[in-house]
Amino acid sequence: MTTNHPWEIAPEELRSLRQDGESPLVIDCREAEEVEIASIDGARHIPMGEIKSHLPDLEDHADDLVVVLCHHGVRSLRVVAFLREEGFSEARSLAGGIDRWSIEIDGDVPRY
Repeated sequence: MTTNHPWEIAPEELRSLRQDGESPLVIDCREAEEVEIASIDGARHIPMGEIKSHLPDLEDHADDLVVVLCHHGVRSLRVVAFLREEGFSEARSLAGGIDRWSIEIDGDVPRY
């Protein structure tokens, strides 16, 4: 399975980056209840509705690869569009979200 949108990153690509020692900032934009069910190690939880208020905290990553994830990839694309408008030119959405991550990368991550 590949990505369909130029602002997406495939789960396999993110896994490869992490295995190679590159640690892009991963933002989980789901709600707290969803994060409690399933999460990716090292992801920073910032709910979609709070992204704008966290921009000052994220400024150091404006020129870095920032990967945003949600359940299936819809909310994360919206967050990526916002971040790109704010100057985060390397922001990408995890294609298929945590659900696809569970299927293709880590079966220990629960699906819901």
